[in-house]
Amino acid sequence: MNTTARFLSIAAVAAFASFGVHADEADGSQFALQFDTNRTRAEVQAEAATVAQTRSQEPAGSRVVTYTSTADRAAVRAQAAEALRTGKIPHGEFSAM
Repeated sequence: MNTTARFLSIAAVAAFASFGVHADEADGSQFALQFDTNRTRAEVQAEAATVAQTRSQEPAGSRVVTYTSTADRAAVRAQAAEALRTGKIPHGEFSAM
């Protein structure tokens, strides 16, 4: 029992000490980005404006085909009411037939 406890305590101390090996600077300066540029803000904004004009904001294939209907609103409502009365379309919260 004494040997097991001593072994576990040595392993715990070794594990705790290994965390110090992986330590780095407190401010994380290795992840800081460094930019060195000679372009002015106006040049970058002008380029961004021209790129925005040449690229579409719509995803490909997202345009919906427009359709102009020749049906009368009153006629469509009457057909829907008739279908509801005859049970061709469900009504209410429980609509599974």
